[in-house]
Amino acid sequence: MNDGDVSRQIQQMVAFIRQEAEEKANEISVSAEEEFNIQKMQIVDWDKKKIKQDYDRKLKQVEVKKKIEYSMQLNASRITFLQAQDDVVVAMKEAARKELLNVSSNRKTYKDLIQSLVVQSLLKLNEPSVVLRCREIDLTLVESVIEEAKRSYVTKSKLSAPKINIDRNVFLPPPPSNKDPNRPSW
Repeated sequence: MNDGDVSRQIQQMVAFIRQEAEEKANEISVSAEEEFNIQKMQIVDWDKKKIKQDYDRKLKQVEVKKKIEYSMQLNASRITFLQAQDDVVVAMKEAARKELLNVSSNRKTYKDLIQSLVVQSLLKLNEPSVVLRCREIDLTLVESVIEEAKRSYVTKSKLSAPKINIDRNVFLPPPPSNKDPNRPSW
């Protein structure tokens, strides 16, 4: 072989090696690009999931906050309603207390009330013998309505009149101290 053939053969070998190196470099480059894209997609997916989780967590916090605010408003309105209801009950109770203090000022009305209360208690108890307690200041008034109360009981219940014993040892509490000074004492 002469120098020209050897030189040409060396040139072919160099070209072949160079081509192989370029192909290998391209393969490595393509492989690296694919790996890069895969890792990039994994990182993007992971970040997307993280962002979605953060968004979901914040959304839940907002929902919980809204529910808490709604609950607080509802409780506040309930408290307001209950306070208003309590105010009305207290006012009604006070009005009833004042009215009850005035009931005893009219002898006829008070006598009818006492008699009705005795008849009602007899009907509720439905016993053959009853011990009746009253306020000490109402003792004579209660004694005066006993017979009429028995007759009314017999008419309403269609039963025989019960024996009524008035307890003269133990009395109900006296009327409140802020009573009407014009109230007659019977």
